[in-house]
Amino acid sequence: MNKAYEIADRLMAWVSDLLQRFTGEPSPVWDQIVYSLLVFVIAIVVGRILRAIVIYGIHLVARYRGGSLMKGLVKAHLFTRLTHIIPPLVILSLLPFAFHGTPAFLKLIEKLCWIYVLGVIVFSLNTQLSVFWEIYSSRTALRNRPMKGMIQIIRGLLAGFWVIVSVSILIERSPMALITGLGAFAAVLMLVFKDSILGFVAGVQLSQNDMIRNGDWIVVPGGSVNGIVIDVSLDTVKVQNFDNTIVTLPPYSLVSGEVQNWRGMTDAGGRRIMRSLTIDISTVKFCTPEFLEKIKEEVAILRDFIEKKEAQQQRGIVENTQNSEGLVNGTIETNLGLFRAYMTLYLQQHKFIGSQMLLMVRALDPTDNGLPLQLYCFSTNTDWASYESIQSEIFEHYMAIMPTFGLYPFQNPSSRDYINAALITAGHHPDEMWGIPFGTMRAAGSTAAKPDRSAAPPQAPQPPTPPK
Repeated sequence: MNKAYEIADRLMAWVSDLLQRFTGEPSPVWDQIVYSLLVFVIAIVVGRILRAIVIYGIHLVARYRGGSLMKGLVKAHLFTRLTHIIPPLVILSLLPFAFHGTPAFLKLIEKLCWIYVLGVIVFSLNTQLSVFWEIYSSRTALRNRPMKGMIQIIRGLLAGFWVIVSVSILIERSPMALITGLGAFAAVLMLVFKDSILGFVAGVQLSQNDMIRNGDWIVVPGGSVNGIVIDVSLDTVKVQNFDNTIVTLPPYSLVSGEVQNWRGMTDAGGRRIMRSLTIDISTVKFCTPEFLEKIKEEVAILRDFIEKKEAQQQRGIVENTQNSEGLVNGTIETNLGLFRAYMTLYLQQHKFIGSQMLLMVRALDPTDNGLPLQLYCFSTNTDWASYESIQSEIFEHYMAIMPTFGLYPFQNPSSRDYINAALITAGHHPDEMWGIPFGTMRAAGSTAAKPDRSAAPPQAPQPPTPPK
């Protein structure tokens, strides 16, 4: 303080002598004005010089020995912002010596300087929090944690603290008294800023309970949200739908309503496949020894299964579920049970189906359209396009091999079926037509002569002669 007083006294004397040389007489008012302007200039110059020195030193440290935190702080210009605190401190240390007593003008300048100093500190802390958030979110283990809302809360509290303290400095009242006075407006604020308060609370819940992260696939039933979360903040959640549209919704709508998060599927590494085939019930038959031998020759994957089942039957073991020898859930009594066993064995050997997850093939309740045979398993590839491709390939294979077991899917008659039926009724042989389903109009073991393709096409059928 003594040093500052000496500097200020010498500077004030120099200003007075200089003005007296120009004016010829002393003028205390002009001395104070010129001295104040000179102090402002000195504060700015000193701030610039010290800023250049500090920034140069910090850059050297960050370049050679600085870690990720130091480099992040330098990149965010934190130290540059902190040097803004130097000019108001110089003004506070030199300006009071130009005034006698405590005039109102001096008090106002001192208040503004302290508010500026406090603002520099608060906004520097906010910058440091932003740098911490960037480093925190860049780590692999913490990248998807929705902590952005918490950072925004802390930054908002610091800004609110600065506003309250600044107002208390201007009105020369205690900050606690000001906070107590604000409590009277709490009810009004709750009504006016209801949505903001709800969003604030919901954002805290989303962050603390880890309900939603960036990159999560969420679905809001009954709404237009079905996509990937791209940003979670204190007041908004942005979702990019699969049609590339962006949906912005308030956080409290995700807390108060139902939302489906597919993160568990991604973390588990398996996406469920649950789809069914409808079997024509009339094609379900008992297996004969000849049929079993035929299946063992044509379907290699079932050879060991059928032989072990036959060996169990000879020993009087007829269990088909929870088999002590570990045989797949299936039976060789019917072609449907055999096909169900084939479906299970095929899935167990499929490289894209999780063998450690739940896997089964089950028959659902019969309907008017036949017997649904449902496939329930999990694909180890959770990518949407790959998942759909795996699922389609499996069912295409089942549809193609189903006739080998004497089974056919149920399908409602189409216009072609009605045309074929009409032509057969009119006297045409089935071999003369194409596209007829397997087994139509042909008895077991019979053969029909194929038409001579080189001969003239058959004549149009004549209408039947009505009975006399």
